[in-house]
Amino acid sequence: MSTTPLFIQMHPADNVAIVVNDGGLPAGATFANGLTLTQAVPQGHKVALVGLPQGSAVRRYNVTIGTTLKDLAAGSWVNELVLQMPPARSLDALPLATRAAPSLAALDGYTFEGYRNADGSVGTRNILAITTTVQCVSGVVEFAVKRIKAELLPQYPNVDDVVGLEHSYGCGVAIDAPDAIIPIRTLRNISLNPNFGGELMVVSLGCEKLQPERLLPPGSFALQNIAAKAINTGATARFDSNFGENPGAHARDEQLDVVCLQSDHHVGFMSMIDSIMQSAEKHLARLNARQRETVPASALVVGVQCGGSDAFSGVTANPAVGFCTDLLVRAGATVMFSEVTEVRDGIDQLTARASTPEVAQAMIREMAWYDAYLAKGSADRSANTTPGNKKGGLSNIVEKAMGSIVKSGSAAISGVLSPGESLKQNGISNGLVYAATPASDFICGTLQLAAGMNLHVFTTGRGTPYGLAECPVIKVATRSDLARRWHDLMDVNAGRIAEGSASIEDVGWELFHLLLEVASGRKKTWAEHWQLHNALVLFNPAPIT
Repeated sequence: MSTTPLFIQMHPADNVAIVVNDGGLPAGATFANGLTLTQAVPQGHKVALVGLPQGSAVRRYNVTIGTTLKDLAAGSWVNELVLQMPPARSLDALPLATRAAPSLAALDGYTFEGYRNADGSVGTRNILAITTTVQCVSGVVEFAVKRIKAELLPQYPNVDDVVGLEHSYGCGVAIDAPDAIIPIRTLRNISLNPNFGGELMVVSLGCEKLQPERLLPPGSFALQNIAAKAINTGATARFDSNFGENPGAHARDEQLDVVCLQSDHHVGFMSMIDSIMQSAEKHLARLNARQRETVPASALVVGVQCGGSDAFSGVTANPAVGFCTDLLVRAGATVMFSEVTEVRDGIDQLTARASTPEVAQAMIREMAWYDAYLAKGSADRSANTTPGNKKGGLSNIVEKAMGSIVKSGSAAISGVLSPGESLKQNGISNGLVYAATPASDFICGTLQLAAGMNLHVFTTGRGTPYGLAECPVIKVATRSDLARRWHDLMDVNAGRIAEGSASIEDVGWELFHLLLEVASGRKKTWAEHWQLHNALVLFNPAPIT
């Protein structure tokens, strides 16, 4: 990194810029344009490019991110303590599908080696997932998974892993409350994720509110069971766009594979473990028969997310991800961006980019629902920013949101998902999709898994060892200092953009090619290498009893 004082101004109309230099700059440091710092400014933090009298609008990304609470001289440090955050953008009178997306030429010829599923989806990994209906069984499943990995998995070399889909839901909840559908459909749709090959195995306690047949009613798993039979017998089955040509009819013959711990035949703990292992072995044998095959890049379903964000997130990593998003859309893939509070302040930009007024209205619906959800807890979107965000130079959620939405690239937004919904449920097979989720890293990742994500891209400026057992997570560092220090945790260094040694396009293409390598299993992410896996956290806005 150069020792010459450097700043980055995002738009010519901006009256602040961020300090680039590692470690920040001391008072008296002078930039090439003659601007001199009146006080020390940390790396990533804003410096006033001109004098800003009290009440002045402070602009970054050509957006007002706040007004000054006192007079600030040119060269002053501009942070959250001297800014008043603007009110949230009204959800009324927003532009609806008014901005034509740029023409993006098709990107043909890119492929990866994936696992085809009978429902048309493709897995990037071949994993046995054990669904749990209630938290009560988690300890038993964890014990069983350790034994399965040690004793059974080596016999099935084509199976990548065994994971327990453990969570904190299932009982002690108001399961008939309207919002209870969110955690229920989330767990249901995660169980049907493409990386699990259509194999459904459930461990139940027996007395819980979330009974197996409620979690996975016949119509929701008929396709997977029929598909497994077709694959293993060479039979051909016809399916409609939902779950089968007649799911109800098939359900009479197809039984969900459930191990119930309270069943009378279980005598002692080891009896339960033996039952789980016996069930797992059948599923492992079917998964092991699967082979990777060449599939088009259009089969990718990529979730993009940021966590531990800093002021460089919107300068380096997220723009590079946005460029890669456009490449993926051009290749026919599906890309999901999320995090309601981190796009709320850019809602007018997003509704304008919607492919239709109906898609724009769906985004507004999700914003309004979340506004009401936060209000119930006497909170608003300002609760989003963390101490680490502010230490990294983000003064408030408005500034954070402007840097967050650039992950979505420039394509038209063609679909919207409510929390816990899947792409297949909504008939979405490609394009740029807004999947409404909380901004919490692990809840967002959980909901993107439910939507059908088979590959994950995660940007970070402050640093986080975040990972998922169910899906590869590619980590992109916003700063070279972080990439150097966390050299065996970060997969891509976007900090080179700030240094001038790489362009946004360079890093975007690098990420695109890395996605294909990771999806093919030819390369593992650092999170996979170290087996760093965050817990699944279901979003449950319904009451707990």
